[in-house]
Amino acid sequence: MVMNYIPNHPRPQFTRPSWENLNGIWDFKFDDQNEGIERQWNLDFPLDRQITVPFSYETVKSGIGDETFHPVVWYHRTINPLIDRKTRTLLHFEGSDYQTMLWVNGQYAGCHTGGYTRFQFDITEMLKPEDNHITVMVEDSNDIMQPRGKQRWKKENFGCWYVQTTGIWKTVWLEYVPQTYLESVKMTPKLADHSIGLEWKINREPTGAEIKLRVEILFGNKTVNRAEFPVLGRRGRIVLDVGSVEVSEWLVEKWSPDHPNLYDIRFELAENEETTDTVGSYFGMRDIRIDQGNILLNGEPIYQRLVLDQGYWKDSGLTPPDEAAIIEDIDKILALGFNGARKHQKIEDERYAFWCDVKGLLLWCEMPSPYAFGDDMAQNFTSQWIEVVKQHYNHPSIITWTPFNESWGVPQIKTVRQQQHFTEAVYHLTKSLDEMRPVIVNDGWEHTVSDILTLHDYEELGQAFLKRYQDNHEGILKNQVYHSTRKSAFAEGYAYRGQPVIISEYGGAAFAGGEKGSWGYGNTVETVEQYIFRINDMTSAIKKLPWVCGYCYTQITDVQQEINGLLDAERRCKADINDIREINLKKDMTA
Repeated sequence: MVMNYIPNHPRPQFTRPSWENLNGIWDFKFDDQNEGIERQWNLDFPLDRQITVPFSYETVKSGIGDETFHPVVWYHRTINPLIDRKTRTLLHFEGSDYQTMLWVNGQYAGCHTGGYTRFQFDITEMLKPEDNHITVMVEDSNDIMQPRGKQRWKKENFGCWYVQTTGIWKTVWLEYVPQTYLESVKMTPKLADHSIGLEWKINREPTGAEIKLRVEILFGNKTVNRAEFPVLGRRGRIVLDVGSVEVSEWLVEKWSPDHPNLYDIRFELAENEETTDTVGSYFGMRDIRIDQGNILLNGEPIYQRLVLDQGYWKDSGLTPPDEAAIIEDIDKILALGFNGARKHQKIEDERYAFWCDVKGLLLWCEMPSPYAFGDDMAQNFTSQWIEVVKQHYNHPSIITWTPFNESWGVPQIKTVRQQQHFTEAVYHLTKSLDEMRPVIVNDGWEHTVSDILTLHDYEELGQAFLKRYQDNHEGILKNQVYHSTRKSAFAEGYAYRGQPVIISEYGGAAFAGGEKGSWGYGNTVETVEQYIFRINDMTSAIKKLPWVCGYCYTQITDVQQEINGLLDAERRCKADINDIREINLKKDMTA
């Protein structure tokens, strides 16, 4: 276990001991006419109803459970934070959808746009000794140029799109920091050199005092390295050795699914030799690269057995009920024989990535899609994707970035050069932020530039699938149509260049498990035996293809109208876990 772990801390990879969780009961009001600012609700909030934060009003857990779309919502609560002349108070929002405005004691504190990334405000100067009023307005829309993921933009659910999420849907919390504090650290493992690269940033230019940054790295109870260096500006970088024969005869302990080894790291800022800020974190030593049609983890080919996970809960929507629910989901994925999860159309609670780091579950990070192309879409997408990559960069479990899925948001990518240019730009932008991880551009089909070729195919008969991919291997890679919806692997003007191939969506067997449901992919199965047969039939077919190096089964749980989960909406397995585990772990299978 990570030494710096604090139960329920919303950012377990960057912890300080002085923090306060603001989840719980808040005052709440719908503002369908968008008149709250004009009526100065930021100064005198009208008591109307209450909501349980961080659950969105659409969910049962919120205490409201109204699935009707309301474009503007307001929140209010009174806080009494620690006030100290040596301390600054940061108000953090882990996620609020879509445009969030904050007032403290009636004073405007700032605004953030985007539904899936975290943000913070320094509210120190707005606080008074007691009874401080926090007022939040969140504005959402049905605009399909904003990144939405699986949130519907119509009145009712349709296809595989679900009830929208409006307003605060992740933890809100206070953090107390010194006047000069460590704002962020980007950690890059350099496995070949047995070192870790650190790029740090503090909140302001150092003035007056002599400031130093101290770093201590440990593995278990063994100190690996200690370093101290002067802070001469807001930013700096250093590379520290982590090689130690006391830790391993191979100098480092690598992170992998079988051995999710993590190093603890502690940062201290000292002013005039006095420690003023202490941050606890961790990292994993691993590398990912592409080599001759294989994905290599720590230099060895890894066959990825992924499951698609949309991260919905029956009574709380996109919001995990609690940390225990996150742990339970990961444990069940591992128990089913998968070694990874593709988080589909959602940027998950960061505690999920933490527990993947700890337990060794590979993770694909995927951007929630917009559904139309244009200038606003390009701006929204690009700015928010940068936030996603920067905020999740340090997690060793995340091994793939997936900015686009199935041409959503770029519907004419097959032939329209402008949309192709945009995906190329996002690919290279991502590579400029992270030179190591593979980037999948347009997961499923019509790829432009992409480190991995991923294909989606919901064929329900294993033999038909096997025949298509065995007999038409060269044709698929040469961009012939492979999909029942007339899709090809690449957009026009692009060609296969030896990338690894993964079937990144398949299966989706519709099985209600004795309960009423709506739909999945293919014909609905009626019995557990039929269900296991279909999963085995399809998975076996994929494993017979030597040129495919992984798969992603759709999906881990039922979600609202969809009944294609391995687990139902209550997280109960529809079949014997061991039967599914055997299918995933068996190497030489027969359909």
